[in-house]
Amino acid sequence: MLKYMFVVVFLIPLCLLNNSWWLVHSMMFLFSFLFMVCSYSYSDFNMISYYFGVDYFSFSLILLSFWICSLMITASGSVYISSYHSGFFIFMVLFLMIMLYCSFSSLNLLSFYIFFEASLVPTLLLILGWGYQPERLQAGVYLIFYTLFASLPLLLVLFYVYFYINTLYFPLLVDFGSYYFMFYVFMILAFLVKMPMFLVHLWLPKAHVEAPISGSMILAGVLLKLGGYGIFRVMKIISFLGLSFNYFWLSLGLSGGVIVSFICFRQVDLKSLIAYSSVAHMSMVIGGLMTMNWWGCLGSLSLMIGHGLCSSGLFCLSNIIYERLGSRSLLINKGMINLMPSMALWWFLLSSSNMAAPPSLNLVGELSLLNSIISWSSFTFLSLIFLSFFSAVYTLYMYSYSQHGSYYAGVYTCSLGYFREYHLLFLHWLPLNILCLKGEYFFI
Repeated sequence: MLKYMFVVVFLIPLCLLNNSWWLVHSMMFLFSFLFMVCSYSYSDFNMISYYFGVDYFSFSLILLSFWICSLMITASGSVYISSYHSGFFIFMVLFLMIMLYCSFSSLNLLSFYIFFEASLVPTLLLILGWGYQPERLQAGVYLIFYTLFASLPLLLVLFYVYFYINTLYFPLLVDFGSYYFMFYVFMILAFLVKMPMFLVHLWLPKAHVEAPISGSMILAGVLLKLGGYGIFRVMKIISFLGLSFNYFWLSLGLSGGVIVSFICFRQVDLKSLIAYSSVAHMSMVIGGLMTMNWWGCLGSLSLMIGHGLCSSGLFCLSNIIYERLGSRSLLINKGMINLMPSMALWWFLLSSSNMAAPPSLNLVGELSLLNSIISWSSFTFLSLIFLSFFSAVYTLYMYSYSQHGSYYAGVYTCSLGYFREYHLLFLHWLPLNILCLKGEYFFI
């Protein structure tokens, strides 16, 4: 496991070379494939393996991080073409990859916390350095303050855990029983803000709208998954309290998902629509994790992987339009099927995956989460009906509004996609729909 880590570390000196962009890019893809086919030894979810702390959950998420980071470099061709500090940009991507790698493969709660927080720094620099509007400063402050304010209590709680059981090593953690209520809230709050849960989600649309395409891809693709992964890991300590209080987060998450779906209907910015739809999807993941059953945990894993690929691809599509027209407003981006007919196919494929149509991985995840949440309480079917229905509605609204209708008269001509862009979209869509065939991987 260390070898993959060193590989990424040793790519960093290449950033100092002048024309290292495509070299690093190719290397990242190569390592993604090597990591994908490497045979790894694991026992079960106890994470006792030859590979740091890599089990099923971590392996999938590290592979997703590798994949999205490689695609980030593909998507950010404009940074390279305009020579806008491309070496430093590559450095940021590699640094972020190392932080994600360490946080997903850590065996210790404290090291997980440190890398979890450290992944914020390169994300912030991506938003501040390569973002579009001057409001990116405000978005960066939102991002930092939301996540740091929620995470500081978690750090104090970790010290407390260490004080009592003298270890923060994952397999040795024990359930704290009915310890005290705030312990439970602090433990879980940092991850719920990162997910993000409804009511603490305001930083996400702001960050997405101001971030460059690479920032949006990594935010939607991997950074939101850190929250779900963290909840999965710490649920072991708070399972007794979870049995008493999880119903609150579960019901807040599901009803919040429905409300966020309504918010999606009135968005005029393509990026913020996709960002709000992420919040709605993540609310189901929160629900699945809070039921604390097997279906819920593995369903949330497959929905996280599916959503990471799908929303990242949708952000790429909105960026392709933005690079052509200089606007992401739905009022201007109408009738795109007339100007970029071949892109309409990719819009259709990724939109259908976003509404969990077969054969996408989102379908596998959503079915198992439905199973898990309804088995927990049959009354949740009401909000789940609305959640599933509205996810189809706002995706259809986004697709039909952007592709159909008479196009904006100010657009004289519009180039079709470049090979790089088709390649990028294909590499988002293919794993998203092929992995459905390996459904048993997610349900061991």
